[in-house]
Amino acid sequence: MDVVTFGESMVVFNPDINGPLRHVHNFTKSLGGAESNVATAIAKLNHTVGWFSKVSDDEFGRFVRDAIRAEGVDTSRVTIDKERSTGLLFKEHYQRSNPNVYYYRKDSAASTISVDDIDEEYIKQAKILHLTGITPALSESARKAVYKAIEIAKNNGVLVSFDPNIRLKLWTIEEAKKVLVDIANKADIVMPGLDEAELLLGLTDKDEVCDYFLGKEAKIVAVKLGAEGCYIKNKEEGVNVSGYNVSDLIQDTAGAGDGFAAGFLSGYLENLSLKEIGEYANGVGAMATLVQGDMEGYPYYDQLLEFIGKKQGIER
Repeated sequence: MDVVTFGESMVVFNPDINGPLRHVHNFTKSLGGAESNVATAIAKLNHTVGWFSKVSDDEFGRFVRDAIRAEGVDTSRVTIDKERSTGLLFKEHYQRSNPNVYYYRKDSAASTISVDDIDEEYIKQAKILHLTGITPALSESARKAVYKAIEIAKNNGVLVSFDPNIRLKLWTIEEAKKVLVDIANKADIVMPGLDEAELLLGLTDKDEVCDYFLGKEAKIVAVKLGAEGCYIKNKEEGVNVSGYNVSDLIQDTAGAGDGFAAGFLSGYLENLSLKEIGEYANGVGAMATLVQGDMEGYPYYDQLLEFIGKKQGIER
């Protein structure tokens, strides 16, 4: 297995019209969840990947599991909770360029993930364990599960990849800083946005951000710069990689950061240069914004190569 990841995935309800939700009557159902987004995007780029979580014993739980499995992700370690529900997320396209988000995930099945759900053998056989800062925000038991997974990875030569993915609707910045910086300090691959780095470290210079994590356990750091692309640095070099101009942007960038992570890990697994890794990452992230939904825009490998100019497409 190339990558293993875990965390909560939710059923997303996207309104068919703009405006306050009290005036919306029709929604389109889809899937959302940072870790499963990364997993599905990696699978489409021809790498083996496994995702696990807890889902409810109902149609929503089956939808989450089946939708992720259908993308080629191994879901054999997903467990069913007969007592709790699967989390829901409603979007509202009103007032902001990106939608407002309303969570209905308190005491969800996935929030009860604990150390008992961490399969040591499953993590040991992976090359990379990918984590985000969302899972430790769900509950104390989920936080302990994240640390247990890191311990297993570190003891077995599995690289730890970490995207802070700060969600201040789940916890305060004070709580987030303490936990997320600690996890990032243990990671081999760190992928913060520049705005996240400022919140967590008080740093606004991309080189300083990279140097901070490279001074801990990180082997490589990627600072996401939005439309400008990214800055990637290891202990030998640092490179700026320009972003891609997206003219048909859907006004919902959900899933772009997860796409970036998937593209980055795919390029890293292929032993590409820092510049090429950044092109993969920027490319998948950009393509996510072309389609409504969190994961629907992720490309297959050939589609990515065509988008970033590495392959000539055939239209007819």
